[in-house]
Amino acid sequence: MGRTYFVEEAVGQYLSDLSTKLKPYVTGLLIGQCSPQRDYVIRAVRTPPKEEQKEDNISPSKLVSIDEEWITTHASQVSRMLPGGLLVLGVFIIATPELSKDSQNALRKLIFSVEKSLTKRRLWKPAEEEISDRAALQICSATKKVVCRTYDVQDPKSSAKPADWKYQSALSASWLALDCTVNVNIHIPLLATSPNHDLEKNTKNGLNRWSKQIEDSVFLINGQVKDDDTELLEGQTQGSSHRSTATVQVCSASINLRGAVKCRAYIHNNKPKVKEAIQALKRDIINTLSDRCEILFEDLIINEGPHKKNFEREYHVLPQRLFVPVAGSSVMLSDYKFGDEAAGEIQERFVEMLDQSVQAEDIHIAEEINTACLSSNVNICPVTDNMDDTQQKQLIKATLLLKLQQNMGVVIAAAVAVFASIFSFNYFSD
Repeated sequence: MGRTYFVEEAVGQYLSDLSTKLKPYVTGLLIGQCSPQRDYVIRAVRTPPKEEQKEDNISPSKLVSIDEEWITTHASQVSRMLPGGLLVLGVFIIATPELSKDSQNALRKLIFSVEKSLTKRRLWKPAEEEISDRAALQICSATKKVVCRTYDVQDPKSSAKPADWKYQSALSASWLALDCTVNVNIHIPLLATSPNHDLEKNTKNGLNRWSKQIEDSVFLINGQVKDDDTELLEGQTQGSSHRSTATVQVCSASINLRGAVKCRAYIHNNKPKVKEAIQALKRDIINTLSDRCEILFEDLIINEGPHKKNFEREYHVLPQRLFVPVAGSSVMLSDYKFGDEAAGEIQERFVEMLDQSVQAEDIHIAEEINTACLSSNVNICPVTDNMDDTQQKQLIKATLLLKLQQNMGVVIAAAVAVFASIFSFNYFSD
């Protein structure tokens, strides 16, 4: 039996409008949430037209001319704007009858390309029971006939399976919002043996280690520890935190990421489990820090040139997170802004990426300014994991012994700073 997609009625109207405006075909993304029982689609977003297509609203006449790289880049940009729990569920194509024959092959190719691009950027690991089916929605612009199929993106040889596409009113209002603020102080050592100090590469490696701490962390829901299989709104039990071991590394410099980040996730209000809520919020914590570091490096390359990827002693302000409501929904989408960005630039980005008009007064800045400290010539760089007093004393002793054995000018970094592995968040329903 195939999967069932419950779709917000406004999505149907949006797709219908596209079918009358853009010919001979238009592609786009489906946004929503997967669950073991059913999937939910709350947004559809057309692929932004290229500059040469904006004036006449005409797409290339043949499906072979579909720009796969353009579509996957759009998917990557959109994924940054999705809070925890929401993801790109699939792709759609609206085409004239003469192009319908080749539409399914085009959709299949796009689904795997999009998923490959998104997977490459993720720092978290999919769970064993993760839903790996993605939707391929095909609509005839003349007859309005809808055909929905799914492909298993974990299987490159996957064949199409039929799926149900059902419109439902007020779907976007039935969500629980999960909210927390995480104080971040991440110290990333740059090894003395490294041939160069590529900031982007080293930052990503450090965040990759940090993301594992987040995935292993214990979450308190409204101040309580709850069993994974308990329904989110009831029951509680005790759990234990995971302890990791410390390491000693010889370093020549370090990267520091500091600040408080605002995290948010959404779970559909259909008997959600605690583990689903925690997973959604953990992924948002990981994604939001990873995404804004990625945005920072993109900005440095654009404004100051590729040489800025190389190591220098500097302080950079990470972009702030903001939230914007989805029209007619309790769900809010996300974006990031640098301090000098005006509201107009954010509004333009929402139109370009999500095909959504945004009022300036609806843009909610969620955070204070956070910083990334990129420093060198550090004598002792404390890098921290969780450990008890005995471990700390042993590590300090080992560090001092190592320091005596090193030549002058060699920097020693010992893993001695502590990153808390217990987070607390509250859930609320709008």
